[in-house]
Amino acid sequence: MAPLPRSGRYLLVGQPAQLPPTPVATIKRLSHTQLRVMLDTFYSYALHRPLLLRQPLMALLLALSLTLGSCTTVRQGEVGVKRKLGLLDEQVVLSGPKGFNPFIATISKVPITTPNLEIRSSLPSKEDLSVGSGISILYRVKPEKAPTILRETGKDYENVLILPLFRSAAADVCARYFAKDMHSAGRSVIETAIQERMNEVLRTRGFEIEHVLMKNIVLPGGLAKSIEDKLEAEQDAQRMEFQKLRETRDAERRVIEAEGQKRIAVVRAEGQQEANVLEASGKAKAMRIEAEAMRLTNQLINRDLTPAVLNYKSIEAFRELSKSPNAKTIISNGTTPLLNTLAP
Repeated sequence: MAPLPRSGRYLLVGQPAQLPPTPVATIKRLSHTQLRVMLDTFYSYALHRPLLLRQPLMALLLALSLTLGSCTTVRQGEVGVKRKLGLLDEQVVLSGPKGFNPFIATISKVPITTPNLEIRSSLPSKEDLSVGSGISILYRVKPEKAPTILRETGKDYENVLILPLFRSAAADVCARYFAKDMHSAGRSVIETAIQERMNEVLRTRGFEIEHVLMKNIVLPGGLAKSIEDKLEAEQDAQRMEFQKLRETRDAERRVIEAEGQKRIAVVRAEGQQEANVLEASGKAKAMRIEAEAMRLTNQLINRDLTPAVLNYKSIEAFRELSKSPNAKTIISNGTTPLLNTLAP
């Protein structure tokens, strides 16, 4: 956009500035961003004028700003709700620069991120004890419900709606549990029950409770001491039970080892006995075979040693003796020789 033309004449204080007329049709066609650029240019122009001209120019600039409108920026993580002539627009304004007429409209911004609402509360228990706890409530606003929240609850919805509803839900849920349950694994069950109880009411009002976290649980002094004593007694009982179980397992292990040694000895004795039986059986069988062989041999010898064979063998023996150069003494009964090989 071209800058506004500068006049070469200096005006007296109180005399209106002589600016070139701008057609109304041209202003209507300009966007809010273009109007902003025009106003910034005019503001810079006014600052560089002499002091006598600065006040009228600034007054004119303020009048133009109020006439042309105002602008705001809706950041990420929030939505805007436009209120025009006292009525809320049901259409939310998303992130980005937004222009509006400051005389008849405003834009309220509602965060839609997840805040951590931390409080310190005293919770009742089933045995009518008071248990102190730090509470973290994580919730978020549904973007499409932002106009309904501003119309029905207002911007202070944490103190008006969320906190009172939490105190009511926490009192109803915690009264069904013992104090020791809030200090043990039952705490997660209580947190879930409070969250569901709150969501039953808040979902229709435009809120979503994501988590209810109980931390830094402080039990009454006497109860804390009794719980510690009980836990210590339970730990001692568990330790004794573990000792008993370990001794029982050691005894069972020794019995199993003795049974194993016994079985090994029995198997070893049975194996030795079977080996002895097999060895004796083998020896007896060998002796029987040897005796049978001797018997067969003797039968064959007795069958083959006829008198003629014996005479023949005697003659062969005398013949072999006659070939020997050694001196020998031969004793015979006339039929069978008896050889004396002893030295004389």
